[in-house]
Amino acid sequence: MPDGGQAALASRRQALGHFLRQARERTSPESVGLPAGVRRRTPGLRREELALLCGISTTWYTWIEQGREVTVSAQVCASLAEVLGLGRAERQYLFELADLADPYHGMANTQALPPGLSACVDSIQGPAYILDRSWHVLARNDALLRLFDGWPDRSERANLLRYIFLDPLARELVVDWEQRASRVVAEFRADVGAHADEPEIQALLQELLQDSSVFAYWWGRQLVVEREGGRREFRDSLGHISAYQQFTFRLAIRPDCKLVMLLADTTGSPQ
Repeated sequence: MPDGGQAALASRRQALGHFLRQARERTSPESVGLPAGVRRRTPGLRREELALLCGISTTWYTWIEQGREVTVSAQVCASLAEVLGLGRAERQYLFELADLADPYHGMANTQALPPGLSACVDSIQGPAYILDRSWHVLARNDALLRLFDGWPDRSERANLLRYIFLDPLARELVVDWEQRASRVVAEFRADVGAHADEPEIQALLQELLQDSSVFAYWWGRQLVVEREGGRREFRDSLGHISAYQQFTFRLAIRPDCKLVMLLADTTGSPQ
């Protein structure tokens, strides 16, 4: 029976293989200079095609996709990322799953926020909040409470994913909820990366997979994107819509956390 560390490594290898398979099947032959062909049983590149383009054997690549106990070098990861056309967040996710994680992530930090940081959030005029890597809300200001009609204070240890997928009020508040929901799942996957096997994140994932079919669907798609800013619209109980520009900042003193700010947007047309 494998110990906890071996089980975590095995889980990571399986996640790496599944991610590569999904990325391979999304990559068209034409995008890498190959003919589309007429007798492809599955969409995207074949395993042998990807292996050839990356300069590795088909057998070895197949073992990687199958989650077998093989070592993947940084050079191979770079080749896979290039051929598959991975974006920056996807590339970082690939390296983390291959145990070549960015040192920026480090281990999860469960300590309280440094003194004064909550007061900084309070001083921000527009809605603002701080999320940890599991997307728990560590701090928020009164403007956010007003915009979100009392959330996150009405939830014990509030979590943004639980709110979006398990709180019916989120569907009423967030304009274009379906589009935003699919996006945040891909953003969360990029955030947790190789740390998805941590007990707290696993517990959150299992809860969401069980209780939200929408989350389960998008989590299974293996999409990875960066958390980007842009226009966000919210509808209050009277039907009035307010618009904001969202900005997200990683905290240098707590790199596992990020500050999210919503600044009033009066430009009129969505991005």
